[in-house]
Amino acid sequence: MSFSLRPQSVAASGPVSEAEQRARVDLAAAYRLAALHGWDDLIYSHISASVPGEPGHFLINPFGLAFDEVCASNLVKIDLQGAIIGDATHVVNVTGFALHGAVHAARADAMCVMHLHNTAGIAVSIQPHGLLPISQHALRFHERLGYHEYEGLAFSPAEGERLVASLGGHPAMLLRNHGTLTLGRTVAEAYVLMATLIKACEIQLQALCGGAAPVLPSPAVRARTAEQLEDGGAVEGELEWPALLRKLDKIDPTYRK
Repeated sequence: MSFSLRPQSVAASGPVSEAEQRARVDLAAAYRLAALHGWDDLIYSHISASVPGEPGHFLINPFGLAFDEVCASNLVKIDLQGAIIGDATHVVNVTGFALHGAVHAARADAMCVMHLHNTAGIAVSIQPHGLLPISQHALRFHERLGYHEYEGLAFSPAEGERLVASLGGHPAMLLRNHGTLTLGRTVAEAYVLMATLIKACEIQLQALCGGAAPVLPSPAVRARTAEQLEDGGAVEGELEWPALLRKLDKIDPTYRK
């Protein structure tokens, strides 16, 4: 079975707009930052972003490149029918296409979809109780976290539909035995939500390894804190993202190419 997808037809691509170039730079930065934090998994897992002004088109990593090799110019533009827009020399991962395409199609607020195979997230997804409300980071997702049962590799459109149903209206999800998923109205929002979710999972694993029962905030505190952290629906990441880009620029600015 092939793990890559070549388009049956290739649509022509026009010049890259300023808005698309900004999206490409932000998305490439998200890949590099994920690699920097050790959230990558060889050449697997994906982050995708909708192309501004082009409904039904999104950007995703070429299959075969490591996260720290991704840059603005080598991201692949693909439509929801599976056609690669422009350069047909690249391939994309079938799993990534099915999962990300389904979420982009179903959620108007999913400008960016981030799916990772990070160790802490997978470990918590395996635990029957899932993410516990034991830290401030976890409370960001109190009653705002979906769960999707593991069905194997997500190749089919039917699997994508079931995954979208499991996600519902939440901004994040644990894929049982598989990984984590967040979405955002910007790349920055999806990234900051992912960072918060991974931190919550890491805290939980550390807290439970001693064997003692964790101290849980009261239900009222959980609900109030989750509402406070949601901040009235404000777009997250607007303050953090410029700082993250400055950090990345100091280390390796080639993601912008």
